Amino acid sequence: MKYSISLFVIFLLGTTVFSQSETEVYLFDLETADGKIQLANPKNISNNKGYDNQPSFLDDRTVLFSSTRASQTDVLQFNIEDGSSKKWLTDTATGSEYSPLKIPGKNAISAIRLDLDGLQRLYSYSLKNGKSKVLLEGLKVGYHLWYDKNTIVCTVLKENQMDLVVANLEDGSTHTMQKNVGRSLHKIPNSNLVSYISKEDERWQIKSLDPLSGSTQKIFNTYGNTEDMCWLKDGTLLAGADKAIVMVDPDKDEWWQQLMFFPQEEIHGISRIAVNSTGTRLVFVAEASPRAIVQQQLDAYNNRDIEGFLSTYSDDVELFNHPNKPIGKGKTKMREMYEGFFANTPDLNCEIKNRIVLGNRVIDEEFLTINGQNYSAVAIYEVKNGKIAKVTFIQ
Repeated sequence: MKYSISLFVIFLLGTTVFSQSETEVYLFDLETADGKIQLANPKNISNNKGYDNQPSFLDDRTVLFSSTRASQTDVLQFNIEDGSSKKWLTDTATGSEYSPLKIPGKNAISAIRLDLDGLQRLYSYSLKNGKSKVLLEGLKVGYHLWYDKNTIVCTVLKENQMDLVVANLEDGSTHTMQKNVGRSLHKIPNSNLVSYISKEDERWQIKSLDPLSGSTQKIFNTYGNTEDMCWLKDGTLLAGADKAIVMVDPDKDEWWQQLMFFPQEEIHGISRIAVNSTGTRLVFVAEASPRAIVQQQLDAYNNRDIEGFLSTYSDDVELFNHPNKPIGKGKTKMREMYEGFFANTPDLNCEIKNRIVLGNRVIDEEFLTINGQNYSAVAIYEVKNGKIAKVTFIQ
């Protein structure tokens, strides 16, 4: 099979074998002194190759999060003070668990289970014997929050959006409170209200909900279209903003301000932020750095691993020849371009001569060997939400 030089240049892309974005969970001490908020003693508590996400606090000394092992996702418990020990809480052969939370008043947790057959439901899991049971039949729950031991505020997947639903476990009733909402659900300190993110308008808003009466009220605009936020005890809101944590007091401030910026390359795309009940510890999720993601795709390329290669790209990835000539879009197109090439090219290697990282862009000077022939090119990768979203090739 013969390929043009331009297609050979396209083959300089690369990838790794994760169907989900590679992410890590970071833990900090949260300190407040003289009215100033500080984050100290950072620690990567997942330190796992693959998907680690959706952290919450079981108690002030224990973090729960979803973590990848053996090609599935289970709930992992991290003990902060007990020698930083870890313990797996679920091991479901037929599915994976996400978004673990402590169930009020019970020695149990709840989590979203995604079964191998595609069924997605909310389950409870006993911390004593690991037994599980379905909590909400018939609802495809995306994210959830325990309002009390009998009331769950959750987002339910409806076509291409999520709707806000209040479910009563005692009488089995469910009530849709608003359509098109985000994934961030939190109790508002010193109140009987819950916060959520409304996506009804182009400008997203943080709103409050009274789960009993159904009344809602605007609190503040989100920082950009930020999905994740949490509350401190004094009513301050924190949110992730790429490589920074931003904050706002909705009762006092006119707009968000930066709390902390992380210059470290490995902290990128901050999301899924949570604080413990005493306000002394904070966790958040960060995506792998753009450098790491591009290197992963390069490793998969050199291994001629088509599934791993494709998994590092967004579903609607765009490919261009410089300056802006389109040459392909989407994973289906990429599979057409690469699958046969990988299968019929036993002598394949890409070597990086120079690499520059500028924000979410990685610029690689690449030297390619294909069945004894050598080619040189420059590729510019743009990474968004933990995936390669755009590649521009300079021949």
